[in-house]
Amino acid sequence: MNLLPKSSREFASADYWEKFFQLRGRKAFEWYGSYLDLCALLHKYIKSREKVLVVGCGNSELSECLYDSGYQEIVNIDISEVVIKQMQERNASRRPNLHFLKMDMTQMEFPDAAFQVVLDKGTLDAILTDEEAQTLKQVDRMLAEVDRVLKVGGRYLCISLAQEHVLKTVVKRFSQEGWMVRVHQVAGSRNLASEAESHFSMPVFVFIMTKLRQIPGQTSPIFELCLQEWGQPIRLESSKHLAEAVQERQQYTWLCSQLRHKGGLGCVSLDLCSGDTGQPRYTLHVVDSPTVKPARDNDFAIFIIPQGRETEWLFGMDEGRKQLALSSGYQRLVTVALHRGQHYEDMSSIQDELSTRVLELAPAGMPAQQRVPFLSVGKDIGVRKVRHVDRSCLSGDYIIEDVQGENKHFFRRLIFLSNRNVVQSEGRLLKNSCHKAQKKRKKDKNKPRPADTLEDLPAVPGQSIDKSYLCCEHHKAMIAGLALLQNPELLLETPLTLLVVGLGGGSLPIFVHDHFPKAYVDAVEIDPSMLDVAKRWFGFSLSERMKVHIEDGLKYISSRAEEKAPPSYDVIMFDVDSKDPALGMSCPPPAFVDPSFLQKVSSSSTLCAEM
Repeated sequence: MNLLPKSSREFASADYWEKFFQLRGRKAFEWYGSYLDLCALLHKYIKSREKVLVVGCGNSELSECLYDSGYQEIVNIDISEVVIKQMQERNASRRPNLHFLKMDMTQMEFPDAAFQVVLDKGTLDAILTDEEAQTLKQVDRMLAEVDRVLKVGGRYLCISLAQEHVLKTVVKRFSQEGWMVRVHQVAGSRNLASEAESHFSMPVFVFIMTKLRQIPGQTSPIFELCLQEWGQPIRLESSKHLAEAVQERQQYTWLCSQLRHKGGLGCVSLDLCSGDTGQPRYTLHVVDSPTVKPARDNDFAIFIIPQGRETEWLFGMDEGRKQLALSSGYQRLVTVALHRGQHYEDMSSIQDELSTRVLELAPAGMPAQQRVPFLSVGKDIGVRKVRHVDRSCLSGDYIIEDVQGENKHFFRRLIFLSNRNVVQSEGRLLKNSCHKAQKKRKKDKNKPRPADTLEDLPAVPGQSIDKSYLCCEHHKAMIAGLALLQNPELLLETPLTLLVVGLGGGSLPIFVHDHFPKAYVDAVEIDPSMLDVAKRWFGFSLSERMKVHIEDGLKYISSRAEEKAPPSYDVIMFDVDSKDPALGMSCPPPAFVDPSFLQKVSSSSTLCAEM
């Protein structure tokens, strides 16, 4: 039996609802969930002794369940005479003080300030079907009546799907009147309005609009969002930010529905945010492996990436994650990266925190009782310590962090937050020379040793870098490229002039300077902040054989080529990245491989190496 209207406008028609409840009969129709779905939030925002008005009650069991739970001051109104008679007959003997009245909510007959709570379960959604003038006029009359019958300090609780036009209308109306606006997502909710569409899911929200006393010169309106039943609300700056946050939750629920019933959406990534702060806490990537044959207990698994290892190819790139999923032997693998600036106790606490949420990403057909395995590298969550946070006028926000990498070695990294999974510069950390264990070593006492823990590091940040170790593979290739010079066997004895375009943390020019004692190195860096970073955090220093020019590398080389002088450098190395993430090639930027520019490079050097 199809009880839903042909057009959404019929929702606002009294005739439609008369026919609806005649066809429906006495069977309750629960829009947006049952009492069990909603009771936690209703009990949170409604006190048992408060007078409650339920508008557009229909034949829902919501009021009856509230009454049975101790809420004795409830009045229900609806425009349908059929449903009011049904509800009066159904409750006459069992709930004598539960009142049902036929009344138009846009022209209510109650006195001013008669109620502490007005409860609306889907009624506003049914009326506000579009943004045409006639519809908005009717909605304005309804909300004006809600305002009139509520006491100061009272709440309008509106259970809604929070469609964009509904949210915009109701938030604008009440915030302009000085009410406090809070939107609370119903935990585990689903849109039950369409009984035919079992695969279509939308989250349900409760608008809590609190009527405040008008004060001259009142401050800006209050906008809050709650994502957990008992979590702290997140204060938002504007109605626009509130609408964006709600939209994110709706998109997440849609995504979960698509993954569960369809799958095969390609590479899917999403952030899970802290319910208390709203800040990203986990980044999830959902990877399907269609080549894995279905078998018992191999449907789904979660892989937690230890802190500091999210930049590795296997975890940080789409192709790497596909390889990880295939080798794991699961049809669907969700990788979980831990965010900087968040505190994590241990692997067990992360599993507890994620267990409910990640199940929403499970593939279709997975038994509800099936245990989902959590996988990782080792038994701990890794080590990450943020040493410094700053902002560059050219590159934006960046951080300096120490992390534990492969083989338990510790590394210092420069990360631009505009591209969090790309390591801009990296250096291996040394053990503190004052560490007691080092005093006991007699053999190889002059050989640098990696740090065992972050506490092993010396107090002066730059002194902890192992300058003899190249972390980046492309740096190793560049150094190997020096063998292309004439008489490479004389490299250590022959004066060599090198230009390194792109300083970063300075590991490449430092290595050349320290290992080729007669080499003279010029480094060109466009970002003045990077020179300070290199000197302070990566042990970089200037000398007679090491100079830095703060200039655009393109202009630096072009100006020297235009001088038409003999080649001034034996080697030019490019270690620069692109700031535009939309480009398929990130290193170097396209301008550095333009044929006309390469001709200038050729006239300025005898050998060129590019990253």
